[in-house]
Amino acid sequence: MNCPSCSNETAGLRDGLCLPCWYASEDRPKPVRDRFAKLAALREAGVEPYAYAFDRTHVLTSALEAFEALESETASDAEPGGVELTSVAVAGRILSYRDLGGSAFAHLGDRSGRLQVHLKKDLVGEDGARLMDLLDLGDWIGVEGPVFRTRRGEVTVRAEAVELLAKTLRPLPFGKEEVSEGGERVVHSAFTNTEARYRQRYADLAVNPEVREVFRIRTRITTELRRWLDERDFLEVETPVLQPLYGGALARPFSTRHHTLDQTMYLRIADELYLKRLIVGNLDRVYEIGHDFRNEGIDRTHNPEFTMLELYYAFADYEDVMELTETMVSDVANAVMGTTRFEWDGRTVDLAAPWKRERWADAFEAATGLDPVAADTEELRARVEREGREDADDLSRVQLLDSLFSDLVEDGITDPVFLYDHPIEMSPLAKPKRGNPRFAERFEAVVCGFELANAFSELNDPVDQWTRFARQQQYREAGDHEAMAIDEDYVRALEHGLPPTGGFGMGVDRLVMLLTGQTSIRDVVLFPMLRPEEGVS
Repeated sequence: MNCPSCSNETAGLRDGLCLPCWYASEDRPKPVRDRFAKLAALREAGVEPYAYAFDRTHVLTSALEAFEALESETASDAEPGGVELTSVAVAGRILSYRDLGGSAFAHLGDRSGRLQVHLKKDLVGEDGARLMDLLDLGDWIGVEGPVFRTRRGEVTVRAEAVELLAKTLRPLPFGKEEVSEGGERVVHSAFTNTEARYRQRYADLAVNPEVREVFRIRTRITTELRRWLDERDFLEVETPVLQPLYGGALARPFSTRHHTLDQTMYLRIADELYLKRLIVGNLDRVYEIGHDFRNEGIDRTHNPEFTMLELYYAFADYEDVMELTETMVSDVANAVMGTTRFEWDGRTVDLAAPWKRERWADAFEAATGLDPVAADTEELRARVEREGREDADDLSRVQLLDSLFSDLVEDGITDPVFLYDHPIEMSPLAKPKRGNPRFAERFEAVVCGFELANAFSELNDPVDQWTRFARQQQYREAGDHEAMAIDEDYVRALEHGLPPTGGFGMGVDRLVMLLTGQTSIRDVVLFPMLRPEEGVS
């Protein structure tokens, strides 16, 4: 096809234009037009604007640290400029650029931090000098040269060679910087639109180092969780994400179609039923950290795709799991953050073990004035309506109990509490309470107003389990889209014998929120679920 503007043949049209005409169009912002013109000039000059590789010897801060170590060892009292580190090769994104005519000072940034480089046209050669005139903020470059300290005292790479690694066609929303009286660099972000930050996380990470730090901490948290469990002889496993029948939680699934099998499949809502199959198979301590998917609403603690840690271990009950939970969370907090005390949304919380324990029914009755077992369903519905739920008529008894608990009990909790022994109807996978079968041996760990973890003494009676599944099926047929289906294969597994087992699930995203002080799950998920974007210009 041909572009209607320039008549040149093109593989495809973008908004009705070939790409050169699209970038040059008045519909594009001027910085985009200018950068595309520089890209064309680079290619015309024979400079490849998108490199294949760069042989880096140091990340930026390690080059700085190597120089400072050399300076300390060889000339601690020398004048600035008296010590040089043998040539290094570093790469980064241009964060600042001060053109002085024949030379320029720039700051590069990478995942480790930032470092100044000095570019001088008579040192970098003809190609490098030509490149200096065509650089923009945000471009990726690599430089080679010795490291020295300037007269103003800043550690700097003196570029003897410079290479363009990637030309940017859109300017990043860099903020303004200032240096405080104490010498600290303060960055005022220019990228403050919350939804834009979530949609363009690549730009958010590029310009906001504090966002990068949250996700570095997130990785350290998951690494520490694994280390903690591995040291206690838990085996990390992987179970199916795409399942012929979903289960393990009360939630609505996402569904898809497998064309070869001509079968409806579901994205898992929990790992539980597959992990307990492994306990039946004599893998007596297992865990999985993976993504689950629930077709539900989005709020500050819920994202339809989320990360869960689930673990199961034989010969334990929910009392044992309580001890494991409080110890694991406090140990991980200490290992990653160096403390168990945190500020979160105006609250001060201490995760140090031991955690408080309280019966679920006592907390529920204290907040609502209703006995969760004896109260009539219509009493519960009327109370939910008084709390402002417009959909109370559509909720099942279990959903009514859960709604009142979430609204009236959870929000008043700051320091972690184990709320244990739920009504049996709320817990179709948990064993009945010893001595009182109206309740289940289950707990929720609640902190700062939200559920962090959920655990059971796992139901291992196949007859009781099938009966509970059948009751859940009746709820489904009555319109409860979150009720479970009958999983005949799981019951068959139980018929082969599930030993006494303690099970546990924790929202990893929520733990990261707590330890990093973030009040929205979207701030700890790299690419959270958002409404469709209308268009990209």
